[in-house]
Amino acid sequence: MEDPTTPPPSYVKLAMRNMVRKRGTSLFHFFLTTIALVAVLVGLAYLTR
Repeated sequence: MEDPTTPPPSYVKLAMRNMVRKRGTSLFHFFLTTIALVAVLVGLAYLTR
């Protein structure tokens, strides 16, 4: 049991623990997000030139 005086773990800590546990999925999502962001920026640059 956890000591009631300790604060609950922060969302950042939970997210980091989750990332370590599901390494492949989070890497896949990270790269997917990066590619999507680059695609949006390139699309905007192309449309507004």
